[in-house]
Amino acid sequence: MTQAPAKSWTELKAQTPRKNSIPEGLWLRCPGCGQMIYRKQMEANLHVCPECQHHYRIGAVERVRQMADPGSFEPMFTGLSPTDPLAFRDLKSYADRLLAEQIKTGQVDAVVAGTAFVKGRAAMLCVLDLSFMMGSMGSVVGEAVTRSIETATERNLPLVIVSGSGGARMQEAGLSLMQMAKTSAALARLDDAGGLFISVLTDPTTGGVTASFAMLGDVIFAEPKALIGFAGPRVIQQTIRQELPEGFQRAEYLLQSGMVDRVVPRAELRSEIARVIDYSGR
Repeated sequence: MTQAPAKSWTELKAQTPRKNSIPEGLWLRCPGCGQMIYRKQMEANLHVCPECQHHYRIGAVERVRQMADPGSFEPMFTGLSPTDPLAFRDLKSYADRLLAEQIKTGQVDAVVAGTAFVKGRAAMLCVLDLSFMMGSMGSVVGEAVTRSIETATERNLPLVIVSGSGGARMQEAGLSLMQMAKTSAALARLDDAGGLFISVLTDPTTGGVTASFAMLGDVIFAEPKALIGFAGPRVIQQTIRQELPEGFQRAEYLLQSGMVDRVVPRAELRSEIARVIDYSGR
């Protein structure tokens, strides 16, 4: 992990496509209800289907636009840059994969972090980005999350982490797994200091992210029908050789099981975060 030249938030927004993972065209078919919907209407509805409320996956930059008060987000840790200490190679080298992802997204790695105001409440905001290698957690993501936690502790700010990830980044092997312990230890220090951590789980939140900081929130919100778990349902079903309950590992199932505190539609997320901050007295 090295330090790269920092990018301003304006540059980051300009380089990152706003239409994260959504195909081109005026109309698109909703994967939730199968209806043809008008793209601009869906985008105006926070990338949520106006017919069935299917929540489309969005990138970190769009997520920050939706959550932070206009003009309030101040990015931090933008100089962190991934390296390839293991010289890892599968179908192509890890270095080439990183370069391709950076060109595609305009971002250095799968995280955006900084201070912001959420409905007038100051907060430390950290968002994982599914558009960059499926939001996988490598050394840069782990370091940015840890620094976000430490900043929230030092400045006595409520911490909001929005998780969306395929898990630990296999190209960094043990280095990525170490981020689980590092982020969890930082959260323990935040808790000792009496800090507030609001964890927001989006579709999907899996693997090492779920097994570490994502499930350690004082309050855990999840978006509707978000897939949340460590291993995928297919792997679990093949392992235990039993049929899984309907909706297994979806946000609503985890709510019933007590794993999350509330399932919150995207349109209500800002208000819910602000309400929790007010309840905490911060």
